[in-house]
Amino acid sequence: MTTVSIVRVAGKDRTQVTAGVRRAIAMAGGMDDVIRPGMRVMIKPNMVAPPPSAEVGACTSPLVCQAVADVVTELGARPIIAESSARGADTEAAYRIMGYDALRAQGYDVVDLKQDKTVRVPLADGRVLGDITTFDLVTRMDAIVSVPILKTHDQGQITLALKNLKGLVIDADKRRIHQLGMFEGTVDLVSHFKPVFAVVDAIVGQEGMGPLLGLPVEMGLVMAGRDLVAVDAIAGRVMGFAPAEVPITVAAAARGLGTMEETAIRVVGEPVASVARRFVRAEEDHRIDAEGISIVHSQGTCTGCRNGLLSSLFDMRADGSLAKARGLTIVAGPTPLPAGVPQEYLIGIGSCALPEAKNLPSFVKGCPPNNVDIIRALTEERPA
Repeated sequence: MTTVSIVRVAGKDRTQVTAGVRRAIAMAGGMDDVIRPGMRVMIKPNMVAPPPSAEVGACTSPLVCQAVADVVTELGARPIIAESSARGADTEAAYRIMGYDALRAQGYDVVDLKQDKTVRVPLADGRVLGDITTFDLVTRMDAIVSVPILKTHDQGQITLALKNLKGLVIDADKRRIHQLGMFEGTVDLVSHFKPVFAVVDAIVGQEGMGPLLGLPVEMGLVMAGRDLVAVDAIAGRVMGFAPAEVPITVAAAARGLGTMEETAIRVVGEPVASVARRFVRAEEDHRIDAEGISIVHSQGTCTGCRNGLLSSLFDMRADGSLAKARGLTIVAGPTPLPAGVPQEYLIGIGSCALPEAKNLPSFVKGCPPNNVDIIRALTEERPA
């Protein structure tokens, strides 16, 4: 059986966080058989974008990464904390808001991958990606430890250790993954990079319209394990998501990259039932405003398109552009076009859309489409 640890953290200061991380790693079997002296080890946090503040549960705490780095150092290896934030997002700004500059001042290597030179790499076993452009530093790592934060995701339900690997490609490939298939594309990355361990920052997570603008949730936990699929499955259960609800977990398990079966996972430390809390789903976020906008989808439309659309409306409300979407009809997924709506007020989204939707003047490709592309279509000039 594979082991996933769940450990309570007594506080948010460095002493308490360090103790919790160390205990979680040790209870999950430790890293000494996968990290050896002389290795270069990438510690990969989730720094999706500059958050409103360091307390909202959007980005991995520097204290968690510091604790993981210290364990790696004690094993005789060299830790390097590295990330490239989401498409168009400023990694350095995210680091600064979260307090990673303090780690740099103490001598820790904290790298903005977007400033590194890039390398094109073939993916021999990719399902949707034949190759990727990654960063030179990534190709020189001997091991990767995924250190995500516990939070919901507007298109993938949750974003944890597996989806965290999407930060290892350039922005253009982040967009391409959305266009070709985010769930399988992300698993292509996991299959290629093969992270050896995961430590989940579940001290303060995020629910609702994650991964950036959700609502903070204080959990006071750290989770860890060697099997990233199992870690995501158990962390998802803590959040109230069955593994079968999470497309990336399902896709990774189907490829044999780990197990999501509850009977094959040994949970040590706190039982799931004692710490579980149902997180508000992205589509349940009370701040979503779709008034005056018709959203049409069928039973075959996945959460990626449905929630990605709602997330785009959420973003438009925040930036003041939502009025441009009033009066539009948006057809998501493999759904027939509604009768009587002029084509200029119809928008189709999703690579699985029917041909009639793909032939509309406004169609957004992607599986699921990126919010940036959905918003661009919703804000196009139309006849008065």
